[in-house]
Amino acid sequence: MMQLRFGLMLSLAAMSLAGCSSMGISNGSLKYKKAPEMGEIKYPEGALVRPASPLYPAPVVEPMAIEHAPNFANSKGNRFALPRPEQQQANTDSTESVEDVAVGRPKLLTDGNGNPLLNVSGDPATIWQYALATLSSLNQNVVAKSKNAYEVTVKNDKQVYVLRMTSVGASNNIAIFNADSSFADKSKSSELLTQIYQNWPA
Repeated sequence: MMQLRFGLMLSLAAMSLAGCSSMGISNGSLKYKKAPEMGEIKYPEGALVRPASPLYPAPVVEPMAIEHAPNFANSKGNRFALPRPEQQQANTDSTESVEDVAVGRPKLLTDGNGNPLLNVSGDPATIWQYALATLSSLNQNVVAKSKNAYEVTVKNDKQVYVLRMTSVGASNNIAIFNADSSFADKSKSSELLTQIYQNWPA
């Protein structure tokens, strides 16, 4: 009798757990999507405040970045859930190469002379759109854009710099130049490229 009662209790517990899992009851794991936007800190009038700029400013998310963002929600859209890995297709006859379309994660590198570079693999046009979106999220002062090349001019600390991307196959390098096409100061280049790397939208 005791064994029957214990077995019944275990069965009920298993059924209740299975029921909660299948119903996908909300556990609050997606509340961050509805978090209110906080404004800048406001100090009382007359207060002596030391000027400060944010080390990692909150990025302004571009629509393109939202469109390409992964959706970590369950089928009911009420709980956080990591996607299950997809099974490898057995038929490889119609396999298409997506390396030229997909965009890889950026990598901070240096050339043979120690000049900082940001290397990203994938489609150049898509990568350049990501780079422009990141500059916008960093509130960089863009003063000119080239219509015929992957090149944009920004003004930073009263100094004009040219952000230029060169492509060889699927490898793309973004570097910072002065207005006269010489490499910009290494510390300035490293600072800006690091910010782009840290705020890359995809």
